[in-house]
Amino acid sequence: MDSLLIILVFAVLILNIIFFISFKKEPKNDENELDKIKNDFNGLKDSINQSFSKMSLEVSKDMTGTLSRVDEKVASFNKQVQEIQTSQNNFSRILAGVKQYGGLSEFSLATLLQDLLPASQYIANAKMKPDETRDLVEFAVKLQNDVLCPIDSHWPIEKYKAVDEAFQNKDKEALASARHELASAFRTKSKAVNQKYINPPITCDFAIIFVPTEGLYAELVSYRDPKTKELLIEELRKKYKVTIAGPNTICALIQSFHLGFTSLKIQKNATQIFNDLNTISTRFSKHFDNIFLLRKKLEEAMSVVDSFGKDARSISRSLENIKNKEDEDDPNPDSPSPVRTYGQVDKRKVS
Repeated sequence: MDSLLIILVFAVLILNIIFFISFKKEPKNDENELDKIKNDFNGLKDSINQSFSKMSLEVSKDMTGTLSRVDEKVASFNKQVQEIQTSQNNFSRILAGVKQYGGLSEFSLATLLQDLLPASQYIANAKMKPDETRDLVEFAVKLQNDVLCPIDSHWPIEKYKAVDEAFQNKDKEALASARHELASAFRTKSKAVNQKYINPPITCDFAIIFVPTEGLYAELVSYRDPKTKELLIEELRKKYKVTIAGPNTICALIQSFHLGFTSLKIQKNATQIFNDLNTISTRFSKHFDNIFLLRKKLEEAMSVVDSFGKDARSISRSLENIKNKEDEDDPNPDSPSPVRTYGQVDKRKVS
């Protein structure tokens, strides 16, 4: 639109120049022709002015609408920015202070335990030394034979912020000082955990300190003591029997605990099955012994039956011999033998 206006202005200027030159070159003979030229020029000028006025109105209208839409978008963007700032301020107030950051760290640890372990495998707010102190560890995971593994969280946010700010500002001295302060905070925490929560045989001989961010965990893992050149995590493990764990590390540890619980359960069931099989095997042995004893008794009974049969056959042969002798002595073989008439005589006597 702006380029079109510029073109029209240049066209008007060129026409004026042409008319002026032609007016100077031609002789002024005819005043009517001059009036005609003036009228044509005035008509062209009025037409150009009308077109320019119309285009100006359209351009003004379009510019006004565009600026209105831009103002609306800017107002909407400013409103969103204000809402974000309000939310950030509210979040900062929620997390203000060490206590609130500690609560957020404990909440993160509780969420991980709920996702990875059944509720029966860990205890919240457990006493590790009930006879010595009232201090409660945040969580204790049950291991084999109900031995507890204490897990406590720690998030010294101000000291970690100091490390990050010194790194962003590329201040080496401030960075070294801030890292030293952060390491000192975890040394103090590890010493307190060792004194309060490690209590064999109720607990295992080590404890875990959970840090809720991988950035903090990476900072602790990479820190070495400037004098001894020993890694901080090795120092804490040797001196205080404490292991530092970030979110990914604690997940791996808890999953290994869960696999250990499953293995123990399988081992327990396998032991029970083995004992049952031993019992069944013993009972089968007794059963076979009883079968052998029954077979022996049956063999003895068969032997007695065989002896009884032999005696019966011997008696039968003896009776047959007696019968044969009587038949030989009796001239009338059809007469009843005494053995046959014995029953008949008895019957007659009875009648």
